This record gives sequence, C-alpha cells and structure tokens, in this order.
Amino acid sequence: GSPYQPVIEALESHPQKKFYNVSKLGGAKYDTLPYSIRVLFEASVRHCDGFLVKEGDAMNILDWRTTQSHVEVPFCPARVVLQDFTGIPAMVDFAAMREAVRNAGGDPVKVNPACPTDLTVDHSLQIDFSKCAIQNAPNPGGGGDAKPPARLSPLRAPRKGPCRGQGGCRAPCGEHGRPAAPIESTPILCPFHLQPLPEPETVLKNQEMEFGRNRERLQFFKWSSKVFKNISIIPPETGMAHQVNLEYLSKVVFEVKDFLYPDSLVGTDSHTTMVNGLGILGWGVGGIEAEAAMLGMPLTLTLPEVVGCELTGIVSPLATSIDIVLSITKHLRQAEVAGKFVEFFGSGVSQLSVADRTTIANMCPEYGAILSFFPVDNVTLKHLKHTGLDEAKLEVMEAYLKAVKLFRNDESSSREPEYSQVVQVNLSSIVPYVSGPKRSQDRVAVNNMKSDFQACLNEKCGVKGFQVAAEKQNDTVPVEYEGHEYKLSHGCVVVAAVISCTNNCNPSVMLAAGLLAKKAVEAGLVVKPYIRTSLSPGSGMVTHYLSSSGVLPYLSKLGFEVVGYGCSTCVGNTAPLPEAIRNAIKQGDIIACGVLSGTKNFEGRLCDCVRANYLASPPLVVAYAIAGTVRIDFDTEPLGTGFDGKSIYLRDIWPTRKELHTVEEECVISSMFKELKEKMEKGNKRWNLLEAPESTLFPWDSKSTYIRCPSFFDKLAKDPVSPQPVENAHVLLYLGDSVTTDHISPAGSIARSSAAAKYLTSKGLTPREFNSYGARRGNDAVMTRGTFANIKLLNKFIGKPAPKTIHFPSGQTLDVFEAAELYQREGIPVIILAGKKYGLGSSRDWAAKGPFLLGVKAVLAESFEKVHRSQLIGIGIAPLQFRPGENPSTLGLTGKEQFSILFPPELSPRMTLDIKTSTGKVFSVIALFENDLEITLYKCGGSLNFVAQRFL
Repeated sequence: GSPYQPVIEALESHPQKKFYNVSKLGGAKYDTLPYSIRVLFEASVRHCDGFLVKEGDAMNILDWRTTQSHVEVPFCPARVVLQDFTGIPAMVDFAAMREAVRNAGGDPVKVNPACPTDLTVDHSLQIDFSKCAIQNAPNPGGGGDAKPPARLSPLRAPRKGPCRGQGGCRAPCGEHGRPAAPIESTPILCPFHLQPLPEPETVLKNQEMEFGRNRERLQFFKWSSKVFKNISIIPPETGMAHQVNLEYLSKVVFEVKDFLYPDSLVGTDSHTTMVNGLGILGWGVGGIEAEAAMLGMPLTLTLPEVVGCELTGIVSPLATSIDIVLSITKHLRQAEVAGKFVEFFGSGVSQLSVADRTTIANMCPEYGAILSFFPVDNVTLKHLKHTGLDEAKLEVMEAYLKAVKLFRNDESSSREPEYSQVVQVNLSSIVPYVSGPKRSQDRVAVNNMKSDFQACLNEKCGVKGFQVAAEKQNDTVPVEYEGHEYKLSHGCVVVAAVISCTNNCNPSVMLAAGLLAKKAVEAGLVVKPYIRTSLSPGSGMVTHYLSSSGVLPYLSKLGFEVVGYGCSTCVGNTAPLPEAIRNAIKQGDIIACGVLSGTKNFEGRLCDCVRANYLASPPLVVAYAIAGTVRIDFDTEPLGTGFDGKSIYLRDIWPTRKELHTVEEECVISSMFKELKEKMEKGNKRWNLLEAPESTLFPWDSKSTYIRCPSFFDKLAKDPVSPQPVENAHVLLYLGDSVTTDHISPAGSIARSSAAAKYLTSKGLTPREFNSYGARRGNDAVMTRGTFANIKLLNKFIGKPAPKTIHFPSGQTLDVFEAAELYQREGIPVIILAGKKYGLGSSRDWAAKGPFLLGVKAVLAESFEKVHRSQLIGIGIAPLQFRPGENPSTLGLTGKEQFSILFPPELSPRMTLDIKTSTGKVFSVIALFENDLEITLYKCGGSLNFVAQRFL
C-alpha cells in the first residue's frame, strides 16, 4: 500500500536486463540529488526489507536536502575489499561460524559471506619479499624520509662494475652485462649501491624463506578461496601496483542474473577511495564494519553534506597532472570539506584523465573528505574500453547508467544537482611552478623563472640570495670537455635528474617527460654531455608506463639513463661532476644549478659545487637540461636549434594533454591490464604449488600461534533470548576521558613482559619471533591478552600509566588479562567505568572483540565515540551512558563496589536502566541502543551470532 513502490524495468536496448528505476520512484527530488547520494538511494531501495533497511530510510535519503548531516541511514555496499591484515580475523570468524553452525545442527556449507568480497594478499608480503635487499640499508644522503620502494622495480641498470657488498648492502651485488630484458625476468637492484643483485640463490632462498614465514596465513587464505562462495583471493605477487589491483576488481555496474545495479564498496585498504575516480562510491572502514558488511549487515552513516567542486576553464599547456591534482587538493583543504562527500562537476571535469581523477580521489586523507566522487562520463567509458572491458558490457553499462541518471554528460543541457556548497576551481589559473633555489617551499612560476633567478643573484646571501656583484653576473668561464669547448655561466644546469618519488606518484607525469624527450630527439635537440643526467623510475608501475609507451630510448638518447630504483639524487647519491666542470665552476665562482623532480633541494645537497637547486616536474627537468640554463624565458627564447638550423621552442615539443592521454590509454593502460589479467588468471608458481586443505571445516592446528578458532560462538542459541541481568559485577578497569582504541587494543609490537609475550614464550617462541599484534590478529589468545595491554593505559585503580589492574577478591595487582581470567574462573562478570569519549580513534575490530573475550558485559561511560559504540553492540557488550551531569565522581562511586544491572524483558531505544551497587546505592543510566536492529543484535549476542542464527 506504500505510494513508493520501486519500479522494476527492462533496459530498453537490452530487454532481458532488469533494474530498479529509482529515478521514476524519486521523481523531481531525485533529479536534484548529487550523483553520490543517488547511489545511496538506489542501494537503500534495493535492500529495503522493513527491518535492516526500512522504507523511511530510503525516504530520508531522497529528502537529502533537508535531512543531510543530522539523520543516520543504512548503507549496503555491493562488495567489500579487504587487505590481508584485516582479512585474517574476518575469515577466521567465518571459519569459526561454520564450526558453530555444524555443532548446533545446521549445515556449515551455507555459511558464506553474504556480500561479495575481494581480499588482496599483498600488504604483509610486499616488504617481506624485498627485505633481503633493503633490510638495514642506511640512507647515505641523509634524507630522513627517503623510503625504499615497496617492490623493487624491473629494469636493468647500466653496467657500472661490481658492487662489493660494502656499507649497507645486505647481499652481494654483481655485474650484468646482458642487454635489457622484458619486465618479467629482471634482477633486483641493491638500493644502497643502485647496482643489480645477481639472480642467484641468495635472493631466491630469502624469498622462499619469507614465503615460508607467511605459509600458515597463506594456506588459510587458499583454503578460504576454495571453500567459501562469494570471496575471491588475489594472491601475492600479482599486482603492478596496489591501485591497479583495486581498479581491476572494479565493476562500475554489477550484473547478477541479468539484474543491474551500481557498483559500490567499503574497504579496509588505505587506497579504497581511489575507486571514486571511476564513478564507484566507496570509502575506507575498520575491520569490524567490513566484517559486518560481509555478513550482510548494513553500515550506518550520517547522511553527509555534499560539496560540489566545479571545474571550469582550460588547463595551461605546461601544467602537468601533478600541478592540477595538487592545486585541486589545496582548494579542497581550504574549503573545509572534512567529514563530507565531494563531487566534481563542470566543463573542466572532462579534461581530467582517469589517472588524474583516481589520484585526486586517493588523496582524500589530505583534505579530510570521506570521498571525492567523479560520476561516470565518456572519459570513464573510454578508459574502461582500454582496460579490456567487453564492448557488449560497456553498452549495457552506459544504457543502465543513463536510465537511472547516474551518467554525467557535458553536452547535456539538464541542470546540475544541488549541493550543500559549491567550491570553484578555475583550471586556467593553474600555472606550472618550480621550487627553489634553496628551499622547497619557495615556489616560482615557470614564466617568472628567469627574472626570479636574476633577483636571487642580486639578493644578499640568505634563504634565496647569492649576492653576486652586478659586474660579475654575466661572467662566463670556458671549459673543455670531451674535445669540445663549452661556456659556463650563472644559472647553467649541471645536474638534471628525473625521479619518480613521493611528489610524482602519478606515472603520466613521467610519461610526459618521455614524450617531450621523443619530440626533442626527433627535432634534433641534444643535451650537453657534461650535464649529469639520470632517470630513476621509482616503481614497477612507472617502468611499465615508460617501457610500454616506447619512450625509454629517447630519454636514453638525451642522457637520461636508468640508474636505479632507490632514493638516489635527492638524498645526495649523485655521481660526481666531471673534474673539468667542477674546476671551472670553482674558478669562476659560478652559481651552477641542479634541476630534479624529487622532494629535496637543500643547498649543496646534490653536490658541493651546485649551489642552486630547483624541484620541477619531470618534463620540465628534461626541458631545462636541453636548454642548459635556468636563465631562460620559455615563451620568448628557444631551447636550441634543430636539424634544419631552425629555432625550437618549448611549445613546439611540449606534449599536449590530448596526446598524453591518448598514449596513456591506448598503449600503457591496455598493455598493463592485459598483463595483469594474465597474471590474475594463472596466479604465480609459489601460490599455485601451495597445498591447502579442501575440507568444509578448517582443520585448526592446536600448535598454531597465528590462527586459532575464537570463542565468539560458544553460546550460540537458535533464537534470540531476553537480555540476562548482570549481577554483582566487579569493575575490571576505572578509566578517565578520551580512552582510544589504541589504549584498548594496541596494534604495535608485543612487549616482552606482557601477557601475550608469556603466552608466545610458552609456545616455544623467542622474542624475535613475537611479531606484532597486527600480524597476529587471527589468534584470539594473543589478541585477548593484548587487550588493554598499552603501557600508556591510565587505570585509576593503579594511579600511573601501566597495563595493570586490581583483582578485588584477592587484592592482587595483575596484568589486565590475568585479572579478567581470574574473574572468569570465579564466575564473576566484569564491567568498565570510563569518562567522556570512550573509544576514540581509528576503528579497530579487536577493541570490541578483546573486551568481550575478557568477559566484559557492559561499559559505563559519560559518552562514547559513535563508531565504537555500535561496535560494542555488534559484539554483544552493552554501552551504558551516565545521565547528563553525572559521572562516577558525582555519584560517589569508587569502582571498588560490585554492580548489578537489571535489563527488562523488552528493551526499547535509549531506555533508562537502574544499576544497584553492593553499598546500596541505586542510580540510572541510558542504554545507548539507537534502534530496533541494535536491540536485536544485542539480544542475539552480537552481529556474528545474529548471522549464525540465520544460518540455523
């Protein structure tokens, strides 16, 4: 009888395909919604069952104009993405659920994730596999934040003689005189000496050893991939880069039994938000929320404000993708978009490639937004075609998105959605900059470079000035090098390094440098031989861009040879300048320059005789190397002379954005996804040979210290029960304000004196083998002992920071775990007393699971962090809040009393409960159950038991 009946329609062009036409259901209101909110609305309509998702929830989303920022709504994502650290506990819970369902008389085969789940096993393994080469390697240039590459890259280094294994080198390096090989069969480079390691057994043995160390977890993952439906495991060593894995898994539009709906996701992966650049709604969550989504439970979010970011104008020809990305992120940071959705619209959006969009979306943490959404448009479709997506699927995708008004069309005259606020970014105002000559924060517009350098010569010595006398500013020093005479003057470039590191993570910028080099070589331009040129790609992804586009030979022709993959030029690992050049610079007191695309440019860092150093984008590094000086106005002065004696200007060889996008999409993206598809299909040798059980139930190994069957389901009942009263509970901990999830469940190293250390020692492990709490999340025995094991925990019973408490029946001061274990042995329930904002910080599954396994029945606090409150209910712990103005002190509580909590047979949201203490005091608290679903979950003993009961 509802006036809002969802309309199931057939797709006009493909009548066998069905979908909910939510645009008809929503009418005029729907047409004004931001695209990202339309996705939320469709999901709420599709999952509306009157219990988990109600009709009122869908209507609240449709009324977004009035309900935003103060109404909570459920969201059921189309899929979940996990990385292995968070994937282990989630899959262990599913394995334990199978066991519990079997024990209760049910069919364990029915226990599978309700929501399609992709699990990538690259996080804990990438560093492991390159550790043999990078372990303990010092940073000779002193760059404090220089990092080794996550996976050492696969191009041959030039032959420069053997590396003797001195200093920080952890493995013997050798010579490779062989010619360049394809990407697959290439040596790892020693990042300390930037020389190839031999292919030899040392590396392979190390890798085998590391694979062996992870074998237990990998076998569990492989078992999971065999027995569970709805889960796919992406094995280690498949990816180019992690982001590509995420993009490879993206559907954009789901099709299940000819029914269509938008792709959306939540993920525990730090890169999750990048999928919004493809028009897929998704954001990062903690492990417990991801697990809830896998169980088929909706996530709850406050309906967000949506900031519209309007892009207008035409991008300057010299502006690179990095210039655009950084400029847009700067605008968003200033616009205060924290905790909001950002959505892009306007005529300028189509000028951004998908790589630009995913980079902007990936940088959400930089400006605090939940996500940055780019609705699907023609640019997206073209990109998907190049990734190898089937033409027929593309046709269906486009038709469906247009039918539900989720396709953004530049040419369309239809009005834009209404946003909470609009931020305008004029792309024409984005001009390319360089930074220098002494500090990276001193930015100089490229078109002002010549005059700015002149000003630096005039200024007194300081942060920018060199104080060169006016009559000496045009001095030149002749120098002979390799049989030719050259003249050095102030501003001459002597070091030019194209580096792809933290500030140039978008590979298209490196591609721009390669295309510029190609055009320069074809025009007859050269780089003077005395200039120290180098190329350090930085990652396998960048290598793929450069090799598949065919630009490497042109870079090489200009002297930009690949020198290695570690941190080189910007940490000072530059080969010395030729002696003749050094002498000439010193003789004429010349202000010589280095230009590099790295992150560090402190004076003298590259070389003691190079006093001016500029950070620039990779194509500008190549341009300045060709020009041979920074004292050039690119608009009016030529870079050099071509084959025919004609002057060649930068504008003549600078690749247009269209050229760049064409090469990127047609050459690079297609070959990258083709290779990735092959890798995904065939897996890798070690993974394929890895043996794993195929039984319906996992054969738990009692000796394992990584994976154990947890006890969440020990009291699994077929039906929900009335909440049991908590009688004569002792207080396990009496805590103050702002107790974080890290206080509750630390993720770092395991202290040698801790309860977890004692347990691991009893299993025969040495401290070196303890690993971290994060790595042992699949073992409840370790994680329970690690609960409240933070050395900074301030328990008022103890009076100083320590992971200790008092066991009141005996009066002993014990580790928190030991005290909880004693209480459980004695059959005494425990509760926690806390102040304001209990559960602050990042979402952490064991911050709820750990207290539950310690026997905690309720947490009494002045206030709770919202996400943590729902996580406590999701595991079966009651969050109880003191009434306004009350706390343990005002109520005269010491925490040494025993507490009895009476639950009525029927609970209602935010009802008042009475608590009676052993001293006779009675006071009231508010039970923080916000809705009927949370009450049902609590009655069932948490969401894990709720779902297990459904399988029964």
